[in-house]
Amino acid sequence: MTTESVDPVAVNAPHPAESRLTGAPTVSHLRAAAAPLLARLAATAREREESHDFAFDDVRQLIDTGILLLAVPAADGGAGGSQRDLFDFVIDLARSDSSLAQALRGSFLATSRLSARTDFPGRAELLERIRAGHLFSGTNNERTGGPTGTINATLRRDGDDYLLNGEKYYSTGALYATWFGGTAKDDDGNVVHFCVPADRKGVERIDDFDGIGQQLTASGTTRLTNVRVYEEEVTRADTTAPDNPWRDGSGAQLYLTAVEAGIAARVFDDAVWYVREKARPIRHSTADKSIDDLYVRHTVGEIGARAFAARSVVLLAAENWEVSWRLAGTEAYTAGAESSVLIAQAGVIAIESALRASELIFDVAGGSITSRTLGFDRHWRNARTVANHNSRDWKAGVAGGYFLADEVPPTILF
Repeated sequence: MTTESVDPVAVNAPHPAESRLTGAPTVSHLRAAAAPLLARLAATAREREESHDFAFDDVRQLIDTGILLLAVPAADGGAGGSQRDLFDFVIDLARSDSSLAQALRGSFLATSRLSARTDFPGRAELLERIRAGHLFSGTNNERTGGPTGTINATLRRDGDDYLLNGEKYYSTGALYATWFGGTAKDDDGNVVHFCVPADRKGVERIDDFDGIGQQLTASGTTRLTNVRVYEEEVTRADTTAPDNPWRDGSGAQLYLTAVEAGIAARVFDDAVWYVREKARPIRHSTADKSIDDLYVRHTVGEIGARAFAARSVVLLAAENWEVSWRLAGTEAYTAGAESSVLIAQAGVIAIESALRASELIFDVAGGSITSRTLGFDRHWRNARTVANHNSRDWKAGVAGGYFLADEVPPTILF
């Protein structure tokens, strides 16, 4: 794995929406346009992971279909799809390549923000960028930050502008991104948010993520050295308490849950393919073909059931999450807490489904299924790595506290 900085200029080049779209998009048309690209990503995922080959060209072609407009309101020129539509696509993207799905997390969640709020500052600029096919990455994480939430990056006044310095880690999708955002402390010690072009001088995106799985999420270090930041690229914290303080954090968690569901679905695909096309009955089997072996049928059936369960909880949680946006006041607070708990529960189910499915696939055949040329071990490694972003034990505990003691979930990502 290289630790050199990467600057995929071809990926970052703006592509005006007019060059990609003809007429108003629809969910079905966008899904149909993306389908052949998902098939290609699925066919090359193992090989690309093995050679550490980022899918820059395929990503650009996928975004050029206009897929980021899937859940953008029709009034804003999008397809007007629901969050269920969006997360259904994310599951299928992760089914093709779970690393890539996670790398595009910031971009798809940015489109959800357009639907959730019509009044936030900078909405018009964000919409313009999404319509132009720009991609987004960002993180508050710092390896030097100590306890969760500690920020050491600085944004110091320099004339009419600012200079940004620091290092961010887990910069998911940074190598693909057009824009990079994060947090820093200003001259008064206040934490502020910045969003700058990812190819601006002083922004160095480093491919040094070394997880056992999800190796192509572009989640390494972003080094910020005297980066010029303009006033309009800085957002001060809104001190007004929102009616639903869980909205944004819940979406980020649901996205990771969708990635797990996609991994479980891919395991099911691979198990069915291997039994049909490659497997031979084990030595003591009474079946002439593996597809007739009752134990193999049971195993494939269980994998399918777990993949179905993972997809189902994600889609139900997505529907519930979107409903919580439409409320105000105490209703919004109550619905937001309930949605956050539901998403936590969905996370437990999807994580355990993906991990169990990725273990069970090795029970459908003998030693030949462990061949490294198949790369089926990557499913467990990928599921395990996604799961470690936020503990399933914490998710279950948060749900239990809500049901038993009326404790609302934390508003930070958990």
